[in-house]
Amino acid sequence: MKTITVKGVGKVSVKPDLIVVSMTLTSEDKEYEKTMELAAEKIKLVTEKIEKIDFEKDAIKTKDFHVNTNYESVKNKNGAYERVFKGYSCIQRVRIEFDFDTKTLAKVLSAISACLANPELSVSFTVKDPSSVSEELLRAAARNAREKAEILCDASGVKLGALASVDYSWGEVNVYSETDYSVDRACMLKAASGIANIDIEPDDIKVNDSATFVWEIL
Repeated sequence: MKTITVKGVGKVSVKPDLIVVSMTLTSEDKEYEKTMELAAEKIKLVTEKIEKIDFEKDAIKTKDFHVNTNYESVKNKNGAYERVFKGYSCIQRVRIEFDFDTKTLAKVLSAISACLANPELSVSFTVKDPSSVSEELLRAAARNAREKAEILCDASGVKLGALASVDYSWGEVNVYSETDYSVDRACMLKAASGIANIDIEPDDIKVNDSATFVWEIL
């Protein structure tokens, strides 16, 4: 059986319709129990601030939760370095998502900046339904591959036959805008009165994916 193998590439550009505010909360102490208490208190402080601007308590979602032991290299009296236990650390990475709206974003940043938990913040723009983007990418890749195959067959004086196989890696597609959004912490307290008035238009999310198609040729 004679075949033709073509790599199809799909490209899609979509506008973000979802804002994601990610927060990293770090708690440290010599005692394990105290570290856990501090971690619980910090997430409570963030949740309370978010609830005050009309979000539900469960709007804060945990992405990662890690508890580690901390050691430090210290030179002893003999001049050799040894590991000395310093305590425990708990790192929580949480996030809150909401429909694209600059006024809501300003309120969230302002509320979190006033929180004593002092989280590290990052803001990103994505889509509510990434699966629809992935579906459109695959459809675009299939169309692209068939167009290429038909051109090659026509140029070679043969006909395109039945599809024999498809090879696809099923890799994860990054559906986030490349727009870099940051606000100095000292400015966040005034975010509600300032940022809300700025018309933010993040870059479209540009993604691509590929698959390899094999057709019979007649």
